[in-house]
Amino acid sequence: MRHTNGSIEVVCGSMFSGKTDELIRRLVRAVIAKQKVQVFKPAIDVRYAAGKVTSHTGSNFDAIPVEKAADIRKKLEADTTVVGIDEAQFFDPEIIPVVQELAGRGIRVIIAGLDMDFRGEPFGPMPVLMSTAERVDKLHAICMVCGDEASRTQRLVNGKPARYDDPVVIVGASELYEARCRKHHEVPK
Repeated sequence: MRHTNGSIEVVCGSMFSGKTDELIRRLVRAVIAKQKVQVFKPAIDVRYAAGKVTSHTGSNFDAIPVEKAADIRKKLEADTTVVGIDEAQFFDPEIIPVVQELAGRGIRVIIAGLDMDFRGEPFGPMPVLMSTAERVDKLHAICMVCGDEASRTQRLVNGKPARYDDPVVIVGASELYEARCRKHHEVPK
């Protein structure tokens, strides 16, 4: 089934907020609706199975790892009507025109990614993807310090907050990161 209009949906938030679970939920619904689904992820994300997007809770969906955003065009099958993209913050800036092109061709594009890096600053192409999307859902985790709603990702190095000048991209999970609220998010200069 082809969509009448293409669209862009963004599911964003901090780590451990359920972004990939929500992406997978939407993809499963598309499969139930007998739509042709393809899912892409950055090859840099090697935390779980290479050929799957996998949530921290263990949900997964088959995916194609790609080195750069332009590879999505090359690997897209002609009859695909829904494209899922996980960890979009790790893609190069070309992800923006790729996603716009897909939506312009009538494809429903569902994107999941971190909206902010460990510093609490906009992450990679996510701000542009969010501002050009038809739908944006920001999910929240639970602050590991106080239990309130968390909107930020705290990177830890030897149990202490990472410094501002540390590298922005370090792929990891609960061994390096935890969710924090604004009050308890720390980034020493």
